[in-house]
Amino acid sequence: MAILGGNEKISAIMNQMVQNNLSPDASPVGAAAVGHLGAKRRVKVRTNDALRTREEILRVAVREFGEKGLAGARIDEIAAATNTSKRMIYYYFGSKDGLYLAALEQSYAGVRDSELRLHLDDMAPEAALRCLVTVMFDHHLGNESYVRMVMAENINRGRYLAKSTQIQDLNRPAIAVLRSIYERGVADGVFRAGLDATDIHASISALNFFNVSNRHTFGLIFQQSIQSPSYIATRRENIVQMILRYVSTT
Repeated sequence: MAILGGNEKISAIMNQMVQNNLSPDASPVGAAAVGHLGAKRRVKVRTNDALRTREEILRVAVREFGEKGLAGARIDEIAAATNTSKRMIYYYFGSKDGLYLAALEQSYAGVRDSELRLHLDDMAPEAALRCLVTVMFDHHLGNESYVRMVMAENINRGRYLAKSTQIQDLNRPAIAVLRSIYERGVADGVFRAGLDATDIHASISALNFFNVSNRHTFGLIFQQSIQSPSYIATRRENIVQMILRYVSTT
C-alpha cells in the first residue's frame, strides 16, 4: 500500500467523498480537508496579489523616475497610479531610494529578458547577431523610460546602481549570449578573431542607446523625421549592418 503525503491524503479523502456523493462538510475529516485546502488557496492568492502589486508599482515607478528623475518623482503619484499607498510602497521597497534602485534593476532585467527569450543558439551566427541587434534596437526604442533612467544614473555617476547586489548577475548573461554567438562565428569562419564580446556589446548598446537618448535634439538639429516608420526601419538596418560588418571577415 502506498504511503501518501499530507496533500495526497487530503486529495484522497476529498476524492473518496465525492465518489460516495457526500459533502466534504459531512465529516470532521472532510471539513478539515476543505479548511486546509482553502487556507492554502488563500495564501496562494495573497502571494500572487502581492507579486502583481509589486510588479505594478515597479512598472509605474520606471515611468515616473524616467520622466522626472529621482528628485522630481513623487511617491504619492506612484501610489495613486497603482491604487496603493505610500505605506505599502515603503513596506515593499523600504524607501524612495529603495524603489528607485529596484526600478533600475527592473529596467535592466527587462532588456536581458528580451534577449534570453530569443533562443539564439538555434540560429546561425550571422542570423543570431542580426536578431540580437534588432531586438535591442526595438527594445530601446519602445522603452524610453529605461534610457532616461540610465542617463540619469550616469549623471549620478552610478552611485545608486553601485548599491545593487544583483546588477552584475542581471547583466552577465548578455555577455555570455554574445560571446557564444561570436565564438561560433569565429569557428565557422564568418567572424574575424581577436574581438572582445564586451566591446561588441558596448558598440551595440551605444548605437541603440543614442538612437533614443538623442533623438529629440538630433531630429531638431538635422530636421529628421525620427518617428516615421521609414526612418526607423532605415536606422535599424544601418545599425545591424554596422555591427555585422565590424565583426565580419569580409
